[in-house]
Amino acid sequence: MNENTTSRNNQLVLSALGEDRPGIIDELSRCVLDSGCMVLDSRMAVLGGDFALLLQVGGNWNNIAKLENQIGGLESRLGLMISSRRTTDKSAAENMLPYGVDVVALDQPGIVHNLARFFSQRHINIQEMMTSSYPAPHSGTVMFSVHMSVEIPAKTQISTLREEFMEFCDDMNLDAVIEPVKT
Repeated sequence: MNENTTSRNNQLVLSALGEDRPGIIDELSRCVLDSGCMVLDSRMAVLGGDFALLLQVGGNWNNIAKLENQIGGLESRLGLMISSRRTTDKSAAENMLPYGVDVVALDQPGIVHNLARFFSQRHINIQEMMTSSYPAPHSGTVMFSVHMSVEIPAKTQISTLREEFMEFCDDMNLDAVIEPVKT
């Protein structure tokens, strides 16, 4: 078994939240590196004035344990709330089709919840979601956009799903597209 495969067998997901300032990623990534681990996947954003991070790291069992033991010190030094959880590689979803969903609408309460409910009622898993609000050009009206990656069970009749989704979006006054992800 090669080193890279071994490094991926033991994994840790970290979430960090706190006031944003320069140097946070520098310190966190140095701690991961100094522990003998490697970054496998990450998401980072500044939301309002706060820094938010999701980080998946891999390493051998001892290195993951070394990183876990440093979390308390990192929290104090960086002024962050950090939580961690051991994880494993996600098993490949059999008979699932990857689709992308893009929605734009006037900002209104409940858009995310209603979209999530639409998909969950059809046993469609949301793999990733990003949302943002922004002023419309010229008018300044607050707009809301959503981008999702979803996994649709292969047995689903796509034309029926697309028709239901478009009807749902029309009822909510959402401009939307659902398309297969091209790999």
